[in-house]
Amino acid sequence: MAMDARELRNLFGHFATGVAVVTAKLPDGNKVGVTISSFNSISLEPELVMFSLTNTLLSLPAFESAVSYGINFLAADQQEVSRRFAVKGEDKWADTAMRHGESGAPLLDGALAHIECSLHQRVEAGDHVIFICRVISFATPGATKEPLVFFKGRYCGIETPAPLCQSA
Repeated sequence: MAMDARELRNLFGHFATGVAVVTAKLPDGNKVGVTISSFNSISLEPELVMFSLTNTLLSLPAFESAVSYGINFLAADQQEVSRRFAVKGEDKWADTAMRHGESGAPLLDGALAHIECSLHQRVEAGDHVIFICRVISFATPGATKEPLVFFKGRYCGIETPAPLCQSA
């Protein structure tokens, strides 16, 4: 039975996720970043996490050549950051407050938490590439903030009732 891709995507939207921006330092010193909701922890021993990127992402080759990665969990007040890093062709780094972590990975100011990691394994799966990464370091500078959540195609906060969530 053929599945309707739009209906399947809508179904997946019923699973509320946190919002993150994955960033990468490239061998030439440049940086890239993209909004994701596909983060997951895998293992504590060894310390592994994962995120996935679509095969159609223009910056996928850059992520595949990256030296280090930063995973930035966004706070509820960072919807604009999420939108900026989700748009194709825009200068994502203009007006983006950030610093470089100890690995050189770009870390976004104002985030709930940061993870710096290095590539452990890359797996092609359907129309995405899964990046399994080894945690190098982490911090929770915004631990007292409310997280940015994505549910049914809208941004929400944990304490925000779902019907009042703002459109993405």
